[in-house]
Amino acid sequence: KFALAEKNGKVILITSSLSGEGKTFVATNIALTFALTGQKTLVIGMDIRRPVLAHNFDFNNDKGVTTYLSGQMSNIQDAILQSKINENLDVLPAGPVPPNPNELLLNDRLEEMIESLKSHYDYIIIDCAPSLGLITVNALTAADSVIIPVQCEFFALEGLGQLLNTINLVKKHLNKGIEVEGALLTMYDIRTNLSNQVVKEVKKYFGEKVYKTVIPRNVRLSEAPSYGMPITVYDPRSKGAKSYIKFAKEFLKENEI
Repeated sequence: KFALAEKNGKVILITSSLSGEGKTFVATNIALTFALTGQKTLVIGMDIRRPVLAHNFDFNNDKGVTTYLSGQMSNIQDAILQSKINENLDVLPAGPVPPNPNELLLNDRLEEMIESLKSHYDYIIIDCAPSLGLITVNALTAADSVIIPVQCEFFALEGLGQLLNTINLVKKHLNKGIEVEGALLTMYDIRTNLSNQVVKEVKKYFGEKVYKTVIPRNVRLSEAPSYGMPITVYDPRSKGAKSYIKFAKEFLKENEI
């Protein structure tokens, strides 16, 4: 199932300070655009409330991260599926929701699982719940960096300080190598003062770590999730799709060795 070439995949966590930020949609589109640029990419669903990829990827959620962490399966490769959209994209679903999700993460299996996968991928994208609970902390411990999507909306900055504080605490005590990769502005509307004000405030928080590429507010982007499709599949010629491709190129250029 895996490519023979040994890689050293970078593990990127996608999380946000608020629910409703479109984080899962962002994670899906980032993973696919990386794949479209030739990067072997795995997207992992860690938001067990919401499957990371919908029906367009043709998979069920009967096994995945939760079944592996609970010890119901011994080989995580058995839960990994290749996307039918692009041969460079693999999917590791979250799996069925257990009675107590946090209990699954009271051991080292998550970090071991991700470490075992890194040699097979250029990038591993983790879609994590907008929560500062044990699941998020464990995912931060296993990740190399974090991308934080921020919608250009009224409540966009709420909880952002707490999220950054959690990342700093993990960096201090659990994962010295983790960094904030950057903040990705989404739902941007150049016509509104609010969007422009949010951009200014986010730049105060993150400085140079705000990506130059901004994802615009776009009708096709709003429609795509209801069809269970990434924007680059739903309408590859739309402004939204072109923005995600542009973002992927910006990210990959910054990560060139």
